[in-house]
Amino acid sequence: MATAGGWAAARGVAAGESLLEPSHPQDDVEEELPDGLDESCGTDEEEDSDSDASSVAGMPAHGSGALLSRKCIECLAQPTEDEEKVLKPALVCSLFPNVPPTIYFSTRDERVEKLPWEQRKLLRWKMCTVTPNIVKQTIGRSHFRVSKKSNDWLGCWGHHMKSPGFRAIREHQKLNHFPGSFQIGRKDRLWRNLLKMQTRCGKKEFNFFPQSFILPQDIKLLRKAWEEGASQQKWIVKPPASARGIGIQVIHKWSQLPKRRPLLVQRYLHKPYLIGGRKFDLRIYVYVTCYDPLRVYLFKDGLVRFASCKYSSSMKSLSNKFVHLTNYSVNKKNTEYKSNSDETACQGHKWALKALWSYLTQKGVNSEAIWEKIKDIVIKTIIASEPYVNSLVKMYVRRPYCCHELFGFDIMLDENLKPWILEVNISPSLHSNSPLDVSIKGQMIRDLLNLAGFVLPSTDSVASRPQTRSDSTCSLGSALKEKPRPALEHFTAEKMKKAYYLTQKVPDQDFYSSVLDILTPDDVRVLVETEDEYSRRGQFERVFPTHISMRYLRFFEQPRYFNILVAQWELKYYSNKHKGLELLKNWCVKGYHTGAGTDLAQMWSLPKSFLLQKSSVQSNGFSKLERGGLGKLLPPADEDLRRCLEPSPAPTLPLSKHAAAADQKPAACL
Repeated sequence: MATAGGWAAARGVAAGESLLEPSHPQDDVEEELPDGLDESCGTDEEEDSDSDASSVAGMPAHGSGALLSRKCIECLAQPTEDEEKVLKPALVCSLFPNVPPTIYFSTRDERVEKLPWEQRKLLRWKMCTVTPNIVKQTIGRSHFRVSKKSNDWLGCWGHHMKSPGFRAIREHQKLNHFPGSFQIGRKDRLWRNLLKMQTRCGKKEFNFFPQSFILPQDIKLLRKAWEEGASQQKWIVKPPASARGIGIQVIHKWSQLPKRRPLLVQRYLHKPYLIGGRKFDLRIYVYVTCYDPLRVYLFKDGLVRFASCKYSSSMKSLSNKFVHLTNYSVNKKNTEYKSNSDETACQGHKWALKALWSYLTQKGVNSEAIWEKIKDIVIKTIIASEPYVNSLVKMYVRRPYCCHELFGFDIMLDENLKPWILEVNISPSLHSNSPLDVSIKGQMIRDLLNLAGFVLPSTDSVASRPQTRSDSTCSLGSALKEKPRPALEHFTAEKMKKAYYLTQKVPDQDFYSSVLDILTPDDVRVLVETEDEYSRRGQFERVFPTHISMRYLRFFEQPRYFNILVAQWELKYYSNKHKGLELLKNWCVKGYHTGAGTDLAQMWSLPKSFLLQKSSVQSNGFSKLERGGLGKLLPPADEDLRRCLEPSPAPTLPLSKHAAAADQKPAACL
């Protein structure tokens, strides 16, 4: 891969030469993503749509006008003062040798060099009617153009799809959703999954979501809780799949319960923490780059949204949404609503999250302790969705690289400053109608796209026709021939190692720490991806994995080998990053992460202490296993280990054994 350093600097785009204007308009009819759309999830993408002309719906079907409104094209053109901006290379080099670079996304104060045409022509983005302007502006600065076909794009920021639709996403493409994320994106599913976690792990660990009831199923349980409660209790009623405050009301009488179903009825947090006498909630931006291993980031800034009228606990005030709801889309309609354009100021009805922390610190509140609690409940909520998402990813997604997702967590602080999750949005609003929004969301999207790690594919992989079920195995196999593959013995050793660490009945820290003693090529690939990603985090903070992540592994419904691996890596090297990076660099120099150099490496094998505990028959069985059997020779006493070693049922997308091995290749290994 050529480096960006020797390429000519990009010049400002002349008038009428939009970055996203197609070169052949007659061929550029915009196509929607395949399969039906699943719009039944929590999304507030259209929250500020009345002030943002990002939609292309209703436009003519042909010509360049069919893709973007004039306003969108103008916002994507580089400003005339380009020569005054800081010049940045088009690609970000990996920390490690023999790992491809990623595409760089700039701030408004930077300009990006242009790649040579042969590479620049690959920078195609799939536009949808919900792609926000702030995303268009960011990709435009990196010289992306609108996709002319349905299959030549690298990235898309669009609707959530039904799970089978993810089959159509090719290996080099990224969509901003995971299949199954509605398991926390719908209010009813969120409650069901957190209730399940309470039952399995204890209410103390998962007591951060108000008690809820889903009607009509829970009508008897709700009636019982209602009758056992105080006479002055309040409940908040929400449609399970709505957003932007639509259909929400606060009630205190059984007769006020709406007749429509389904419905979520939730205990009202009647003693919220107030500032200036007003309720507020926090919009926390949570970004998940991968579910196996799980990698979760929180953006360090966010939004604080205030109710536009002072809070009252009086029953007479319950019908006043400006008192009890904090949604911007609701409160902006109040004539008393005051906007705020200064991200450092504590004024108006919308603040920056950093401004809130500063305000609370001045009041003597330990804001860092609140942030730590927020990180804890975010991690646990994402874990609640993990079994569903991982199952669907393995079934419908060609490789983990293809998916990433930004969540909008709405969190409220009670009078004791305890954070409560109100809901999770799988398409948080990115529309920006004020300098405050532009500053926070613009930086966040830029950092997110850098963190995503978009990699330039080979020209052949983009030009080739989309794979079908019958030929995906063949084409993937031919692609793998270009890179060395571990010998069968190493492939077997990788499978054995994963099975060994997933089947121990009572593991302890000493046992888990040994996972780093001998690293397999798969281990190195995942650790390289994890460290590279972390180096591109910008203003995001990685909250999982960290050096304390081992405490969260017990919450996973099913243990994941790579979660154990990265958690132990962080525990061992978080205070000496340089040492860990040097170790990985040495492996990458030899090409070990690609499957090369395995003949020079020590191969993992079952520990002698483990074999000594078995009978001679069992030991002989494992010995044969190490020579190439995939678990068939394990004796009945080791049923768990044997089951893990056996090939899993064929996924919906057929992959060659080597392509599917090690839970698919990570993003850095296109």
